Amino acid sequence: MRLVLLFCTLCLMAPIGYTQLPGPKGDRGLPGYPGTPGSPLMESQDPGDYLDHLVHKDQLDHLDFRDHLVEQRINPFDLGDRGFPGRDGLPGPPGPAGPREICRQGSTGSCPDLAKLELAINYDFVRKVGQKYFVSYKERDSFSRAVEFCSQRGLELALPQNEEENNVLTQVFWEVYKKVWINVNNKKAEGNFEVDMKKQPLTFTKWGEGQPDKSISNTGCTMVSENGIWVVTHECFLNAYIVCQL
Repeated sequence: MRLVLLFCTLCLMAPIGYTQLPGPKGDRGLPGYPGTPGSPLMESQDPGDYLDHLVHKDQLDHLDFRDHLVEQRINPFDLGDRGFPGRDGLPGPPGPAGPREICRQGSTGSCPDLAKLELAINYDFVRKVGQKYFVSYKERDSFSRAVEFCSQRGLELALPQNEEENNVLTQVFWEVYKKVWINVNNKKAEGNFEVDMKKQPLTFTKWGEGQPDKSISNTGCTMVSENGIWVVTHECFLNAYIVCQL
């Protein structure tokens, strides 16, 4: 009886085992959904080949930025959005000097007199008042030597034309003796000390009390003292400061 049952069971299992074998291939299925884009930058490729695909292409104008991407092998597509502008950098070094402005005869405006300036800067003492320069080597000598010194250089002995010039002239003092010769005519008979060496009337004076000294009958030389007061002296050999004007 048992043999009969075993035989029947084997007969039933045989068709079932046969049907579990792989069948023929079916038809092609539908395409799947697109995947996420992969990185175009491969280890074996040059990053510079992909910089033309930058989202912010204007950044390519900065060569340092481009070189940085290539050097660091940064994927251009990984760049974020443009940030806010940074702060202004520090001022750069001064540029080269520009061309000199040439002063022409008859020119108008504030064109500086370069010829005067180039001449003035050769002296130890330089003071500018308006269009006039007072210059000196801070040397002291007699009145005649002072006139000669300035004349040899194509200049004139200083002569203040107003209070400001008079005060500036006293800035030459630096030693105990504080007197400076000025360009007032030294011949009493040629204008009673009221004209300059060209015999032109003085337009500004600052005589001290009792000046010009009426006791001087012939030759007298005029100097400016520390407080700006004008004094005539017959001692024209004294060593007062020499200041020229241009």
